[in-house]
Amino acid sequence: MGIGGCIGLIAVGAILTFAVDWELSGVNLDLVGLIMMGVGALGLAAYVSILKRRRIAAAPVVGVEEDRHM
Repeated sequence: MGIGGCIGLIAVGAILTFAVDWELSGVNLDLVGLIMMGVGALGLAAYVSILKRRRIAAAPVVGVEEDRHM
């Protein structure tokens, strides 16, 4: 799941929690929305953490020279 998916989960969860007044028997939409927002926030934090590690690992090394002997 990328950044867009995580932000989408947060947005849909916020809509379910704060903007919808539907009543379904056996389903608490406020809780479902909160869970979706939490999963989206955790996914976004994990994605940013992994992306940060990739940027650090892919940093170019400065000052390395290559010698070619023919």
